[in-house]
Amino acid sequence: MTTVDDVRSIALSLPEATEKLAWGLPTFRVRNKIFASIGDDDAAIGVAVPRPERAHLLAAEPTKFYIRQGHDDNYDWMRVRLAAVDQDELRELLTDAWRLKAPKRLIALLE
Repeated sequence: MTTVDDVRSIALSLPEATEKLAWGLPTFRVRNKIFASIGDDDAAIGVAVPRPERAHLLAAEPTKFYIRQGHDDNYDWMRVRLAAVDQDELRELLTDAWRLKAPKRLIALLE
């Protein structure tokens, strides 16, 4: 099982990633664009994800991924239950979310 500490460690290992409180919750940003956040119960995180990919993930693994009705459905965003992902999958999800928000110059640093 992954933890909030794992989320923080992976997110902040990405180029120019920073942590900042918003709405009373930790968010992770690149160039001030939010790519992930920790939920208020430390059991789930939110990540940026393109809507077509989100639809596929939600349908394929509804016990792992979900949206918060009335909020996430309006954005390119979904929730991930930390108990349902291992560290490798968490790293992939966070890195993909970071790539959606990072400028091309930074993305090139990872490749």
